[in-house]
Amino acid sequence: MNDAAMHVLRVTDLSGVLANALLGGVLARSRGFDLIGFAVLAVVSGLGGGIIRDILLQKGTPVALVDHTYVLTALVGAAVAFLVPIRGRAWERSFPVLDALALGCWAAVGAQKALSLGLEWPAAIALGAITAAGGGVVRDVLLRQVPAIFGGNTLFVTPALLAAATMVLFHLAGQVTAGLLVATGVGAGLTLLSHHQGWRLPAPPAWSAPVRFGRSRPDGRARDEG
Repeated sequence: MNDAAMHVLRVTDLSGVLANALLGGVLARSRGFDLIGFAVLAVVSGLGGGIIRDILLQKGTPVALVDHTYVLTALVGAAVAFLVPIRGRAWERSFPVLDALALGCWAAVGAQKALSLGLEWPAAIALGAITAAGGGVVRDVLLRQVPAIFGGNTLFVTPALLAAATMVLFHLAGQVTAGLLVATGVGAGLTLLSHHQGWRLPAPPAWSAPVRFGRSRPDGRARDEG
């Protein structure tokens, strides 16, 4: 990659870390957490996906622990959220954009890192999605709530998967630099579009009758299997 592309991706990456760290801080404030709670949720939200990816790849210490800029950026987000109540129209307008850019960037970088280490395209796409969504999942689990990516929200994982798939195609064509930029745009664009259009994955059809488990008895009633 050329220096300009690397700089753009790094700025986008760190902006995503900051935005998601702020979101972690906002959630910590809503739960009445102390400063440690703010820091933990901010670090998990901003860095969790990349750390999970690097652990799964087993190719050295996670980047977020080697490059101190990432942890410091997350802690800055925690401090800002701790000291300043974050709300209002400016936050509501800026966060979705930064979050979408981070998703596209993280999905593209995650997929490319997997490919550069010799993994096949299915693993690359999966690791791209894990990089983008992993931090949010861990954060929600810590808050003892169902992870937001499991449903009821606009598309998030789907744009990450498509961004990672875009990166795979460009990688196979030998255009890594262009692929990182285009894949980031694909992920961010689809995320923002789904946010504005209210796109959601379909929910399962409702059953008209209760489901019973177990073998049926001669009288037609279900028999539990313990």
